Amino acid sequence: MKMHFLEGGRLRMRRSIYYPGAAKEEMIELPVHAALIRHAQGNVLFDSGCNPQAAVDPQARWGGIAKVMTPIFTPERTVVGQLETLGLKPDDIDVVICSHLHPDHCGCNEYFGRATFLCHEAEVASAKAEGSENQGYLKHEWDQPQGFQTFGGEYDVFGDGRIVLLPMPGHTPGMTAARISLEHDGTFILASDAAPLQINLDTGMAPKNTWNMDLASAALVRLKDLRDKGATVISGHDDTQWQALRKGLEFYE
Repeated sequence: MKMHFLEGGRLRMRRSIYYPGAAKEEMIELPVHAALIRHAQGNVLFDSGCNPQAAVDPQARWGGIAKVMTPIFTPERTVVGQLETLGLKPDDIDVVICSHLHPDHCGCNEYFGRATFLCHEAEVASAKAEGSENQGYLKHEWDQPQGFQTFGGEYDVFGDGRIVLLPMPGHTPGMTAARISLEHDGTFILASDAAPLQINLDTGMAPKNTWNMDLASAALVRLKDLRDKGATVISGHDDTQWQALRKGLEFYE
């Protein structure tokens, strides 16, 4: 089994969302990424990143959200474009795992018309709830004709322990991480926004853009414990970590 990290966009946001005490005008650049896991039973995509249209006309695609997280990428630096560099088309993806349904994590869902979509039942319910747009859920980003295959607890995607989904509510009601067990490079935890930056793990402090602080803090404790036991925890938006990862054609196995 091999795992490739793929570019999924790049954002500019207020630093104070992640670093308490930072000046209001101070900004931070955050990578957006996805992971392609090439399993014997199928190609699995963990998150689908930002939609290419968000790079061209962010206001039209994201509305007011574009003022909070401003796209600073080009259309080709998104998941579909990056898959092409691996010789893959969207129809080559068998499963898409949605860590949660915010537009920077599910923006390319619409491209994967042949895939089975996995998402926590609480996340799907939150996205479909009345007024969900105010919580950052944009239907045209997360909705797709085939719907979702949902789960409530830990979920082993292929039943062999290699890709296991770990619900970690806090950032959103159905926030989900994934434990990826590789033969040579060990265990990775794809934390997404359960730990957007490594400093969240180090300090145990969740960022301001969090649905439930108590649950988010509990998730960080759990993730730090996994890291302390030897797993590599991949944050959703940590630029320093991102720069050090193997990406694109390079892979972990």
